[in-house]
Amino acid sequence: MPTSRYPAPELKDLPEDIRAKVLEVQDKAGFVPNVFLALARRPAEWRAFFAYHDALMLKEDGSLTKGEREMIVTATSAANNCLYCVVAHGAILRIHEKKPLVADQVAVNWRKADITPRQSAMLAFAMKVCQHSDEVGEEDFPPLHAHGFSDEDIWDIAAITAFFGLSNRMASFSNMLPNPEFYLMGRVPRQK
Repeated sequence: MPTSRYPAPELKDLPEDIRAKVLEVQDKAGFVPNVFLALARRPAEWRAFFAYHDALMLKEDGSLTKGEREMIVTATSAANNCLYCVVAHGAILRIHEKKPLVADQVAVNWRKADITPRQSAMLAFAMKVCQHSDEVGEEDFPPLHAHGFSDEDIWDIAAITAFFGLSNRMASFSNMLPNPEFYLMGRVPRQK
């Protein structure tokens, strides 16, 4: 079954730097997420995409946890109806939060999810950026500050939302399908 409307290149045909990164991800995850090969058809865009992805999602500074970053991706991807990102990042959210139900709750209705008031404020702002970024104003910052978010954290919330808006649209228009492995990640123990 094809993983995308556009044929993915073979691993052996990728530039060495991209092939090395894909193999690193495969070693860690046990499979190659479809996004890595689907976007590799355009190496310069792949490099730019994953450089920004890593800058946002793997950064060590700021108060956002890895789980909170994945919450933002899952909730906003659901608002954008992106099957790939909801399934893939919902799986990563389950792993980081160690609460299998939360990822599903965030994907379906984050307002009723079993999350903290801080996380709820974070997602409310992310959803505003996702759906009505033209309406973001100074009044949106004090509630986030009250939950301990710095201005840099708020930038991260907006940047993650915006970046995954691009990712959602690329995955949706290309009909990128989630790997079957994502559906069980964080739900059942990983096979060794």
